Amino acid sequence: MGLNVAVVGFGLVGKTMVRVLKERRFPVDKLKILARSTRDEELDGETYHVKQISEEEFEGVDLALFAGSEGVGGASATYAPVAVENGAVVIDNSSTFRMEPDVPLVVPEVNFEAIPKGCQLIANPNCSTIQMVVALAPLRRFGIKRVVVSTYQSVSGWGTKAMEQLTEQTRAILAGEQPQVDSAVFPHQIAFNVLPHIDVMLDDGSCKEEWKMVHETRKIFGEENLPISATTVRVPVYVGHAEAVNVELEQPLSAAQAREVLAQAEGVEVIDDPQAARYPLCIEAAGSDLVYVGRIREDPSVEHGLNMWVVADNLRKGAATNAIQIAERMLQAGYL
Repeated sequence: MGLNVAVVGFGLVGKTMVRVLKERRFPVDKLKILARSTRDEELDGETYHVKQISEEEFEGVDLALFAGSEGVGGASATYAPVAVENGAVVIDNSSTFRMEPDVPLVVPEVNFEAIPKGCQLIANPNCSTIQMVVALAPLRRFGIKRVVVSTYQSVSGWGTKAMEQLTEQTRAILAGEQPQVDSAVFPHQIAFNVLPHIDVMLDDGSCKEEWKMVHETRKIFGEENLPISATTVRVPVYVGHAEAVNVELEQPLSAAQAREVLAQAEGVEVIDDPQAARYPLCIEAAGSDLVYVGRIREDPSVEHGLNMWVVADNLRKGAATNAIQIAERMLQAGYL
């Protein structure tokens, strides 16, 4: 017997959730898609009836997957408590509940044990946080002393309009025309450009995406004082986030040993043969549920330092797949 599942939001992440549910053969009895307005939408050759979200729509729902993207938490704030009151387990992809002390923030390969039996509200971490902690978690037994990360994040992290803007600006430039900038999406041209600015800027000069990576990682690892420095950057790539991660360890670990450790880690695939130009690429990670790690090398500027290049599909492992993997493990544990 399957579950009655609701997917809330039918943008890039919501549609990816529907795809992943089907691909992974998640036991769905009835699937309900909720959004701001009623409509029919095509996805992969199939028509889905999208219903307008309301409190009544959560009656009888066993699992509610909220597909809110970066910084978008309106539906989650309003309706996640309603879904919980109706008896559903909620896995929320927005930032609404991530830092609430009583809400588990979970990456299944890293800290599934953070979910207690009977828990009905679980937060999905930020996309850039998810892939970094999957790559760092296998190294924790060597003692993580400090992390410095710079990201190269695709436009799909913002949403459909950002992907459209990249396309339109690229076409305009190649046609010798002036590209149009929609400041509601990005403050500057994204085509043929790099923007060191994701989400809102904070008073200390950092941006909210950097704050998320720091504080979410600390919560997931249960280390509230772990030193982390993040710089998050938007690049003109459609799908796939890349990260240059520098980690300083308490104990020695060679690059060769790190490759072995990471190659055995759940959810990780090592691609590391730079002499043959083999390392993780966004175009190869797109469509995959794995986190790819390469360019693993020792950092001689600090004691026990390592550099690595980490790439993942931000719509899948960075959002939809991670949420569904949480639900799968909850089913296996008898929590659902």
